[in-house]
Amino acid sequence: MLVLLPPSEGKASSGRGAPLKPESLSLPGLADARAAVLDELVDLCAADEDKAREVLGLSEGLRGEIAKNVDLRTAGARPAGEIYTGVLYDALDLASLDTAAKKRAARSLLVFSGLWGAVRVTDRIPSYRCSMGVRLPGLGALGAHWRAPMAAVLPEAAGNGLVLDLRSSAYAAAWKPRGEVAGRTATVRVLHAPTRKVVSHFNKATKGRIVRSLLSASAAPGTPAELVDALRRLGYEVEAEAPGQAGRAWSLDVLVDEIH
Repeated sequence: MLVLLPPSEGKASSGRGAPLKPESLSLPGLADARAAVLDELVDLCAADEDKAREVLGLSEGLRGEIAKNVDLRTAGARPAGEIYTGVLYDALDLASLDTAAKKRAARSLLVFSGLWGAVRVTDRIPSYRCSMGVRLPGLGALGAHWRAPMAAVLPEAAGNGLVLDLRSSAYAAAWKPRGEVAGRTATVRVLHAPTRKVVSHFNKATKGRIVRSLLSASAAPGTPAELVDALRRLGYEVEAEAPGQAGRAWSLDVLVDEIH
């Protein structure tokens, strides 16, 4: 099972570890695309703080994030699973998983990123600020920048098993599973059952709990149908819509009664 996650806008500090080693990151086929984004982002933030703030869509109060980007090559690096914070990652709570579940997380979780493309939670990265919705002056829209490299690398990473896609729309734009990979992909929405509406906060929190539940239970569904069964056994209320034709992903709605 490969689980596709969005990152978080908020991130923990880089800390005092050894700096980034780009060659050590997973998915080495993304190396050239990563280097291109890293080079332009660092140069932009070092050359013109006001322009960088505009490009990155940062408020005046977040001006300090620009200095963080200037130091990307020298700042301390930590496992991505420690860098990413926010609602989904608080609910997932990787640090409190048992040893076996942490190993499953290392194998199965892939976090998408405007800067790195995609990383494993064990990949060591510095804290940064660069969302997938950014349009850099040279490279252009990052969602478009990542499509070709992702299309070349991600099908192999997906292997022959289930792909559980929990990304937000901006990050989903960077890679869309196609063909037989799409046929074993399941996308998930979390709906407030009484209103049938998506509410951002508990949508993210529930997705984090879903991943934690699967990892903790040693669940290993191989198909979207098996995923539906596994989630129901874990106590989730799930409505599933199988695709009407080959090469399309399954759509799953997880219904929750309480917003928390």
